[in-house]
Amino acid sequence: MKTTIKHLSDTKVELTIALGVPELTAAEQVALSKLSKDMKVTGFRKGKVPIAVVAKNVDPQTLQESIIDNAVSKAVAEAFLSEKIQVLDRPAVEVKKFVPGETLEFTAEAEILPKITLGDYKKLKAIKEKVTVTAKEVDVVIDRMKQGMADKKEVTRPVKAGDETVIDFVGTRDGVAFDGGTGTDYALTIGSQSFIPGFEEGIIGKKPGETFDLDLAFPDDYHVADLKGQKVTFTTTLKTVKEVVLPTIDDEFAAKVGPFTSADEMKADIKRELIEQKERDNREKLKDDLVGQLIEVSTVPTPEILIADQEKSIEQDFERNLMYQGLTIDQYLTTQKFKDKDEWLAKEVKPTAIKRVKAGLVLAELSKLEKIEATSAELDAHVELYKKQYANNTDALAQFDNPEVRRDIANRLLTEKTVDRLVDLNTK
Repeated sequence: MKTTIKHLSDTKVELTIALGVPELTAAEQVALSKLSKDMKVTGFRKGKVPIAVVAKNVDPQTLQESIIDNAVSKAVAEAFLSEKIQVLDRPAVEVKKFVPGETLEFTAEAEILPKITLGDYKKLKAIKEKVTVTAKEVDVVIDRMKQGMADKKEVTRPVKAGDETVIDFVGTRDGVAFDGGTGTDYALTIGSQSFIPGFEEGIIGKKPGETFDLDLAFPDDYHVADLKGQKVTFTTTLKTVKEVVLPTIDDEFAAKVGPFTSADEMKADIKRELIEQKERDNREKLKDDLVGQLIEVSTVPTPEILIADQEKSIEQDFERNLMYQGLTIDQYLTTQKFKDKDEWLAKEVKPTAIKRVKAGLVLAELSKLEKIEATSAELDAHVELYKKQYANNTDALAQFDNPEVRRDIANRLLTEKTVDRLVDLNTK
């Protein structure tokens, strides 16, 4: 076998392979053996036809096609392995010359894992932001706690800001109800800004049992295209009103919400947790910054097949998240002023996909240079953590014994260890 390599780009190669008599003879024997399994010849059981008999009874065209398939498959695998080239997709094969029993010449083109040249990854600019927590930030947390511990009592007085209400409503446009504009026993806190401007304000001053019309207009940038700027009427019935009485922040309150002996102790604990959270967030930001810098100082060719895979993954995940929010991709495109999906893919999805591919490639190279590995014990420990998280989900638990899932977890673990090493190297 003779192999010639032509680099079409940093991420694509073309191998020209020439096979002679020995390779074609071997391929013929393999082809005959495979064909014998399904051949029916009088006097022989299926699958037991001798090779010599198969050779005399097989269709010549079928045999030659099988010879080519077997010869090409074996030669391509051996050629890429011999040249130490990691292929990212199935090579595209084109037969150039075939003389039965004598010679076979063909080309095999494929995208490959490119050579990555890292810059000086030990001299990146690691900027660690100073963590501070203000009294206002602590108060925000306390306000949420107060809301959770609030005393709520039903009242018959007119509605005020901050009240919790239950309403029925029907939205109409030109006297016709529109999709998404109807609700029954809907819980609404006045001031939450859950509805379009004017709706909650219009309920203030109304009493339980009242039915009234709210003449409003949807914002010009509303996410539903046919409702943008449209004048509508919400016929609303106020069913119940509850006054929300917030508790006083004192030692008694602190004892109710946690193992605290005083309000000051509670506030100190909240501040400590906020600091820890900010430090975690800062470390994640530092990781992202350093990986981004490593990409910038490195030479990172990006195979199109890897970019395409990432684009598909990003698109699917994004649309799934939109669905959870009750939105469609078309609604998102409209609100973000993209003219169509193709523009969104080009401006948002592809740049993200390229960044992810480059990050994966530089981190893989760094893990090799720094000899970072994910041990079996570390993998087992990670798997056990996942299993604890999904302890009540039988189907999910079963997945963690799947070799592919374990391999995915191992890859993520290796990435985490590599990024941590990058941080350590630049924060000494």
